Amino acid sequence: MLPILFAAYSAVFVAEIAGDKLLYTTGVLAARYRMAPILCGMAIAFMAKMGVAVLVGNAVSKLPPLLVSAITTVNCFAIAYALWRKPDRQESQQQYPASRAVAVAFAAVFFSEWGDLGQVTAATTAARFGSPLVVWIGAVSAMVTKGALAASAGTGIRHWIQQRLSPKTVRYASVGLLLFLGLQL
Repeated sequence: MLPILFAAYSAVFVAEIAGDKLLYTTGVLAARYRMAPILCGMAIAFMAKMGVAVLVGNAVSKLPPLLVSAITTVNCFAIAYALWRKPDRQESQQQYPASRAVAVAFAAVFFSEWGDLGQVTAATTAARFGSPLVVWIGAVSAMVTKGALAASAGTGIRHWIQQRLSPKTVRYASVGLLLFLGLQL
């Protein structure tokens, strides 16, 4: 069982760490909220998404790429619109209740990137080894590790950005990046 756990963890971690957009999402969340609630929300979302992956198996990999791209594009545009409409004010991350950070982190992770490389890897690993629970534990552990690394980097980046850029500049740059990512999908 332990070799299957390590195989699932390694395969999902490597599949997810290379150029995944969630690294940027997590970094942005860490710049706004405390790390513990973000990790909690992400972990719940990862548990649900990887649960679907190992239960559904290869069906996740057969989702139409156009559908996956459309959902991700709409998500990017919706977040860009919400940021654009946000009033200009300096806010510290302690002003937000933990429940809000958990909900935002959950939504950002759960409603994005269905059928991505990590899910497909978890699905195929579960199908190959026939141990969905062990694969699920390994896949969720890999995703939480990736999320924790990205959130840690986001916290350090937040301090650097706050010292050098106005919140308005950061907001406009975020909107532009989200629109660019949405158009690339």
